[in-house]
Amino acid sequence: MELARRLLLAHCAAHALSVAAGLLVVVPMALNGSAFKGRCALFSTGFWRTEDRAELTGQPGDVSQLVVQQWGHPAACQFATFVGIFTVLYGAAQGWRSLFYLHGRHDDTLFSSFLTVVLSVCVLFLSGGASVILSLGFYSWCDTVTNLNTRPYSCSESQSVPLYLDVDTSSFYTELSLAQASLWGVTALWLAHSILAFLRLYHSHSQHISGPCGPREKELLLRHSLSDSGSPTPPTAATPTIFV
Repeated sequence: MELARRLLLAHCAAHALSVAAGLLVVVPMALNGSAFKGRCALFSTGFWRTEDRAELTGQPGDVSQLVVQQWGHPAACQFATFVGIFTVLYGAAQGWRSLFYLHGRHDDTLFSSFLTVVLSVCVLFLSGGASVILSLGFYSWCDTVTNLNTRPYSCSESQSVPLYLDVDTSSFYTELSLAQASLWGVTALWLAHSILAFLRLYHSHSQHISGPCGPREKELLLRHSLSDSGSPTPPTAATPTIFV
């Protein structure tokens, strides 16, 4: 298999993985947004206070309740969701396009390959930024839930502890941790896209430079060989014989 088809096949596989990883970002973020009634848990701030259990559960005694002072900005969650959606759509379109090229045995033009490199690098930085924002926002929410790790449970265990909020917190850690890991995977895949796109551009550029010269050189060599074979051989001068 030639190098161009190997690069195209690797790019097609990377697009398929991007679709799967993008879905693993979009679906958990959508479920978390639905459970939190459209609010974003990332970078949310709050504190714990002791309330009368009778006011919350109707039973006597005191209970600790999490009070959210300010929910995170919706753009923090929407940014990660946008990167996931774009990755799914772009991966599906480019994956189908790569399969079409594999079947037709041709590749992108130089200009199209250059645009692919630029787009891949730009989205690589976007997905990296979204991964950092999601990770920092998730850690901030965990600090709020665990009261800076002073509560008797970890962040993963807090989803099974009643926080007495008006949102469903029974699976927030599973959803956000899955989205976080998947988004970092998307970033790694966009890095692979950038490298593969650059290699394909370099290979196409090399083929474009050497392609037109090859047939011309062959034609010149053929003409030169024909002229050499068709040229008459100069006659050999006869050696005079002297009789004594």
